[in-house]
Amino acid sequence: MSTAPLDASTVAQYLTDHPEFFQEQAGLLGEVKLSSPLTGRTVSLQERQMEVMRDKYRALELRLSDLSRRAEENAGIANRFHAWTQALLVSKGGAAMARDLIEGLRTHFTVPQVTLRLWHVAPEHADAWFASNVSDDARIFANSLRAPYCGPNNDFEAVRWLDDAESVRSTVMLPLGAPGQSFGLLVLGSPDPARFTTAMATDFLVHIAATATTALAPLRA
Repeated sequence: MSTAPLDASTVAQYLTDHPEFFQEQAGLLGEVKLSSPLTGRTVSLQERQMEVMRDKYRALELRLSDLSRRAEENAGIANRFHAWTQALLVSKGGAAMARDLIEGLRTHFTVPQVTLRLWHVAPEHADAWFASNVSDDARIFANSLRAPYCGPNNDFEAVRWLDDAESVRSTVMLPLGAPGQSFGLLVLGSPDPARFTTAMATDFLVHIAATATTALAPLRA
């Protein structure tokens, strides 16, 4: 009587269902030969298992290294955010707060260019630098943002508020105020196109916007 040939899945299922097989046939561990994808040579099952374990270990090492790097980066950002908020606490307030806020971002976060504009400000601030040259289109754009904009400078009007707008290749724009009810826009710019990208995390930017919103609220009408 002929015996049906065994396929790979049947053998694999048998070994899964009988984990004691290699204990009972221990000699096979040294006799089974496999082709190594790493060296191309033939190795024993035991050697192949070691290669697989080393690959997994290297992958875990790389993952741990990446997590450590990200943790260090986040810690650095948190420290800079803390220093910036401390600077705001010692500001004289009023119109000085707007200048202290952008200078703090430029200093502590090493951003080449920073500025802001506010609208619906109190009458005593109507002629201030931060209340000038704000078009209806800029206000509509700010109200349309539901999250920080990070990415290339596509000739945005708000970027033209910066001192050297022509050099800006990437930008961050943060709406100030409640979603859809903005009273200002905070603008960061860099000549490095990779400084601010659409792929970057925005958690800290959201915190910066929220803190700036609170700090600048007394300037509103």
